[in-house]
Amino acid sequence: MPDFSLTVRAGHPDFLELPWEQSIVHWDSPRLMELPKGISRHEVRFLGYDTGIYAVKELPARPARNDYRVLRALEDADAPAVTAVGLVEHRAADPNEERSAALITKYVDFSFSYRELLEGAGFGPRRRQMLAAFAGLLVELHLAGCFWGDCSLSNVLYRYDAAAIEAIMVDAETASLHEQLTVGQREEDVEIMIMNVAGGMSDIAAAHGVDVDDADLALGEEIADWYRWLWEETTREVLIKPDERYLITERINRLNELGFTVDEVDLAPADGGSNLRMRPVVRGRVFNTTKLRELAGVEASEWQARQILGDLYHFTAQRGAASSAGKAVSSIQWRVSQLEPMLDRIRRLNPSADPIQGFCDFLHFRYVASHDAGFDIGNDAAYDQWVAAGLPGFPFESEVGPASD
Repeated sequence: MPDFSLTVRAGHPDFLELPWEQSIVHWDSPRLMELPKGISRHEVRFLGYDTGIYAVKELPARPARNDYRVLRALEDADAPAVTAVGLVEHRAADPNEERSAALITKYVDFSFSYRELLEGAGFGPRRRQMLAAFAGLLVELHLAGCFWGDCSLSNVLYRYDAAAIEAIMVDAETASLHEQLTVGQREEDVEIMIMNVAGGMSDIAAAHGVDVDDADLALGEEIADWYRWLWEETTREVLIKPDERYLITERINRLNELGFTVDEVDLAPADGGSNLRMRPVVRGRVFNTTKLRELAGVEASEWQARQILGDLYHFTAQRGAASSAGKAVSSIQWRVSQLEPMLDRIRRLNPSADPIQGFCDFLHFRYVASHDAGFDIGNDAAYDQWVAAGLPGFPFESEVGPASD
């Protein structure tokens, strides 16, 4: 019998064949894979299985248990964090030893660390995307009642998300969960982020031989500004007069445009009962992701889903599908005749790339080419031009933000 305890979620390997009595540094399993990874205070190894790739992080028992518990809760809240799959404990007599426990998480396909986005000592044309992604991540975590306590560039994974970047929390050792965060807790998290990001940008500048005065030390402060704008957008109350009930729908639509799902709306009498005070209860940025999954059974991140839904809606409108049954049939037809053939083409072009992101790039190119031509050029002609042009992607601009609204 093993001298360790192992908790594993259903639908994943049991990991029992691994030599948990050894530090992962000394493992020699044929399942081990070499993949890019960011800076981590703990050892991390990657393992390949038929069900996917998994990351194993070795750390003391207490932070490992907290990491696992918080990540599970964030998954339930639709917050952007890695998926916790398993927890291994009692690997050493002393639970404080560095290798006494291990956390197993699902590898995030097509993700990368912040260092892969850098151009010189900064983020170049992707800087605006970084601001939006980082601020959005912190807002989603705070909406879920999560105080992070260690928000930094190194504790986040990144993934292209149509014209934007998605930021994903990867380290929850120091995090704590609350029913609702206070203003003080949120501001403390923001201040920690500002300090950590400034330190990270200073390290990057030093590594590139750039004077610290020329480092992008303002990045954290600008993320904080974006965070406060987005927090206000998602949480502010609206006063509704008797003849302004339409503002309820407008408010929900605005949040949906930002990608957020509205769970419910609290309406309470105000001003002696003549008006209503509206407060939305907001969940994570999965509005379009959920809608695309329900309509077509397609998995995509939020801004990818938003882009793809536009193509699906256009296809459905061309066929005059008005009823729910007609839209359901049209969604299936779109997936079979439009999406899947294009994904197959994209996979053949670059088997290692994210085909969903490639499809978003293609949709953007088709739109621009059709606009320049003055008519819809169609998939085949757009695809030929796209390949001939070297598969260009999106411009490096986020669609919404405090500076562009």
